[in-house]
This record gives sequence, structure tokens and C-alpha cells, in this order.
Amino acid sequence: MQFSDILVKNALFCDETEDYRTPAEPEAGDSVVIRFRTLANNVDNVYLISRKSEIKMEKVRTEGLFDFYETQISVGSTSYLYYFEIEKGRDICYYNKLGCTTNLRQKYAFRITPGFHTPEWAKGAVFYQIYVDRFYNAEPSNDVLSGEYYYVGSQSERVTDWDSLPANLDIGRFYGGDLQGVRAKLDYLQELGVEVIYFNPLFVSPSNHKYDIQDYDYIDPHFAVIKKDDGELLKEDEKENKKASRYICRVTSKENLEASNEYFAELVKEIHARGMKVILDGVFNHCGSFNKWLDRECIYEGQKGYEPGAYVSESSPYHDFFGFTGGVWPYNKNYEGWWGHDTLPKLNYEGSKELYDYILRIGKKWVSAPYNVDGWRLDVAADLGHSIGVNHQFWKDFRKSVKKANPEAIILAEHYGDPSSWMRGDQWDTVMNYDAFMEPITWFLTGMEKHSDEFQAEWYGNGDKFFRTMEHNMSKFQRQSLDVAMNELSNHDHSRFLTRTNSTVGRIATKGAKAANENVEKCILREAVVMQMTWPGAPTVYYGDEAGMVGWTDPDNRRSYPWGKQDWELIEFHKDMIRIHKKYECFRSGSYKSIASGSHWICYGRFNKKLQAVILINNRREMLTVDLPIWQIGILENACLKRVIQTTQSTYNIGEVMERAEDGILHVTVGPQTASVYIAAKNVEEN
Repeated sequence: MQFSDILVKNALFCDETEDYRTPAEPEAGDSVVIRFRTLANNVDNVYLISRKSEIKMEKVRTEGLFDFYETQISVGSTSYLYYFEIEKGRDICYYNKLGCTTNLRQKYAFRITPGFHTPEWAKGAVFYQIYVDRFYNAEPSNDVLSGEYYYVGSQSERVTDWDSLPANLDIGRFYGGDLQGVRAKLDYLQELGVEVIYFNPLFVSPSNHKYDIQDYDYIDPHFAVIKKDDGELLKEDEKENKKASRYICRVTSKENLEASNEYFAELVKEIHARGMKVILDGVFNHCGSFNKWLDRECIYEGQKGYEPGAYVSESSPYHDFFGFTGGVWPYNKNYEGWWGHDTLPKLNYEGSKELYDYILRIGKKWVSAPYNVDGWRLDVAADLGHSIGVNHQFWKDFRKSVKKANPEAIILAEHYGDPSSWMRGDQWDTVMNYDAFMEPITWFLTGMEKHSDEFQAEWYGNGDKFFRTMEHNMSKFQRQSLDVAMNELSNHDHSRFLTRTNSTVGRIATKGAKAANENVEKCILREAVVMQMTWPGAPTVYYGDEAGMVGWTDPDNRRSYPWGKQDWELIEFHKDMIRIHKKYECFRSGSYKSIASGSHWICYGRFNKKLQAVILINNRREMLTVDLPIWQIGILENACLKRVIQTTQSTYNIGEVMERAEDGILHVTVGPQTASVYIAAKNVEEN
């Protein structure tokens, strides 16, 4: 490296990791050391700028290519926002979460929120999402039966062919996957490298997706244990669930409900014994029309141990749990539904302190003994309540309740858009990372929107736009939230990533199921998985993605896991990438920096004091020869790098190959549609 008379802006660096802020997550009253990096002997002064002060930082050491400046501050009980001003002669540069910038808006400032901690176990942890009905059926006796009840236009259907495809209207079709099936496959999950199991909803519900909760207090016996199994099925074409006595017995019998909760507690205990965690899906904005508080289907009416539902009786103790707009009782249909759906009654937090407190107790119950789950994923969390004020207050109270019961529980919300007002240390820990992971990666690698609903050429392969978008959206996170953000390529609400690789706009109703597997490119999926396992956050695998599953958006993305027909090479690839993710600590908690980009290729680094990694993604359909300025992440002029994995158009290679940087530049030639991971080594012999 030749030192320059001009300010070398690519050398400037700071973030919110432990290397640049100690402690990274301080308490109120703590002294905090803040560091800033420059090219050695390249700047005159560095200032830390906050709302109340301008502090000249002191150059404390030179390491390799860089000078490090430090200052110490004391934080109070409120957020501390800061950025940097760098001087070299007459040249002045400002640095915030966007890097070198003239945009000094507060939202891009670094932020310290005293007392805001996210669980250490979740930082960079490998999650695995299970949609239980479609994962594995190990106990046929608890299967939902055909004609067991009527819901959303048809009677329930037991699907006997595990390999059959979802129907266009799939809500009442059941494949029989259960918690016994999850238990039977724990060895598989452990061998894959899974550290956290995220379950789609498990509570009593009439649909296979279970986002229409019937009873928050109990695990659905169809997923667990049915001891008492009396009653009759509905007759053909019968629609009245008052007569669904078999279903009523199965889901209202306390014998079945208590046994199911006990089974779940045992399962969590076994998962914990294997060193894995469990998080549940909390659907608290709305419930379902079958819910015992409403009882639109009258299945609880007259049942021993249950109060009358608000639909059945105006004097129901749950009357204020819902927003009624006129109408008469009994059987009042005039209640508010979420987005107008009468099967999804919206819960009325403003109108009922009893409801408010009940849901807080539910939040506490499942993270406490005997269940001891490790946190919540919160469905449509920003929609809860009827005002933003009530929404924020509820999540503040929810956090207090959950964290008091289990301080290490994670609170992770589904959210689209800017989540920053919920992630200030008093509400959510983090979110499902659509804006700063799933969407930009999908646009860059495939040109597709995450539902496969549109293709945009301006996004496809635009490396510069990818980095700008990612860094803008990542700036909305404090680092403790980013490190635990759920980084998914696919999930139950969007098309499978492998299907998106065909760059085809469509859904199952317009294209048909077969087209979801046409012209897909596994090499692009492999590139995406390399990014998933090396990007800041918690990589989250949607069940079956690792086995090569395809599918359009809901409901086609909920196909049954292809046991016996897995893509074993793809599974082995996931195992190897998960192993690499776990082996090199910089992927769990290290700093991130974009290095270079071009048309259909990007390069970025992950690094800490001990280790540097370079990730090169070439999504071009031809070879790429490029000089990468890897000195920017602290790799010395003539360092050796070890390539630990490289994907190709047809397979991947984990044989270690040594490369040497010259003057801080890595000169490489890679094949078309490849992903490569390089780890810096002090010498060729280093492992």
C-alpha cells in the first residue's frame, strides 16, 4: 500500500461491534470506549460528534495498514447518537452507518441504547423453520380426518398421499405432520447443524397453517396427543360444526389438551438436551372464528368447563375481546375481522384490559416452566391494536412480561418496512429480515420479487444497487438486533427461492405446480446459501430448502418434505456451509464491509481482530477476472488466503486452495455462477 496525499475514504471504518465499541451493549452509566479506523498516517484529526458534544479522538495505535483512534464517553439512561468527522488538510469527510457520507440525518447515526441486550445464543445462530403439518407424519392416530369439521367452504380432508401437491385452496387439507414427526427427525436436524427450531403455530386451530388460533392455552392435539376420541364425523355435505362431535371431543377435551401440552414440554426438554433452542409463533393481532372466546362455530357452547363465547352470548365474559358493530344476540356476526375476514376476528386490546392481560400471560406462560421455550416470533406484529400508541405500549409490556419470566428469550417480529421504532430496546429484539436480506438478495440474484409476482430488470445483477439497498436497510438496525435478525431465503408466505431462480412470474393458479420446478438453477441457490451463511444475522432455513424443494407462493410453498427423494448433494452442501458459518466466528459476530461490485457480481468482507473473510459472488454466465482490494478489511499486502469453499454451475468444492494477495489486492479468476469464500491465513501452513 502506498500512502496517499489525499484522504483514502475506503480505509475509514467503524461499526457497533465489540472491536469498535466496548462494551458493545452497555448499561446506563457505563463508560464506553469508541474506536475509529483510518489508513495509517492518512488523516489529521478524527472527531466524534454527538448532539451535545464534539470530541477530538486520540490516535492510540497503528496495526498493519491502519491507525486506530479512540475516545471514551459515559452513557446515561437515554439513547446516545453519534457520527464522525474526519479531517485531512482542507478535506473533510463525515462517517455514519452509511459510511462516508454527506447525509447526516439522525436515522443514519450510530446509536447506543443503554441496557438493550439481545440473547447471545441467538447471535448468528442457525434457525430451521418447520411447518409441522408438512414435515413428517410419525403418529397417524392424531391425523385430522376427512369430514371431521367444516371450514372455509369445505370439510376437512385427510391427505393420504404424502407426496401429493397442495391444492389451490389448501387451508383444510392435512398431511398429518406432527410433533412426533419432529422428534423422529431430531437426529437429522442436529446433523444438518440446526441450533434453533422455529415452529409455525402449534396451538389449537382449524387450519393447517394455524394462524387462526382457537385456544392459546393448548398445543393442538392433532399435532400431539389424542387420548379421548369419541364422537362422529360430519355427514357428506354437512356444514354445521355443532354436529362435528368427533372434532369437538378432540379439541375441547381437557384430557387431550393437557396430554398435548405435556408432550410438548417433553419435546422441548429433549431439544434442549441436544443443545438446540425452540421458538414459537405468536398470533396476537387476531384469532380465529373457532376461538373459544368468540365461538362462531358453537363448538364450545354447552361444553363443560367453558364460558359462552362472545358470538353466542352478549353477556359472554369475552364480549369486549372483540369489536362488535351492532347486531343482535345470540349468534351476532357483526364483529371486526382482520382485513375484513370473518374467520380472523381482530382482537380488541383497546376495549378489554382482560384480553390485554390474558395475552401477556400467554407470552409469559410458554417461556416459563414446564415448557421453557426460548422466545416468540410475532405474526403481523405492527398490526396489533387500533393505534400506534396502543401497539407500542402493548409490545413494551409484552417484553417486560416475557423477559421477566425468561431473560434470554428472544422476541422476533414479522415486519415489512422500517422496524426501528420497535427496536429501541423496549419492545422487539429483532425482525424477520425481509428488507435487509431476503428481498435485496432475491432481486440481485434472480430479478424476482419474493412472491414471484414480478421481475425487475433494473434490480437484476445490479451490484452497486444491491449494496446501497442493503446498507440503507441495515442502518435501521442496531447491531444487537442485526446479529439476531432472521435471514431467510424462503418461508411459508413467499415462493421457494429455488423456484425464483427460474425468473418466471407466476403462482400455482396461473402457472400450475409443475412450472415451479421448470428451468430452476441450483447454482443460484448455492450462491444465495453462501450469502445467507456469511451475512450478518441468523441464517434461517425453511424446511426442505436444503433438500431442493420448490413451490410458488402460498399455498404451494407448503409442500410436504420429500423424505426418500431428497437432493442429498444439496443437503451436504448446506451441512458444509453451516459448518463454515459456525467455524469462523467472524460470520457470527464480525464486522461487515462491501469491497467491490459490478454487473452480476459482488464482493464483501466479514472480519474481526483475529480473522478476515472475503466472499465473492459471481452470478454472471461467464468467467470473471477481478482485482479485489481486500486491504480494506485488514488483509496485509502479501497475505495468504485459504479458499474454504467454492460453488460451481454443477456442484461445489470444499478442497482448500491457497491464494496470495499482492499489495493488498487479491487477483482471482472464477467460473460462471460461482460463490467463493476465502479466509485470511498468516502463512501457507496455517490451518
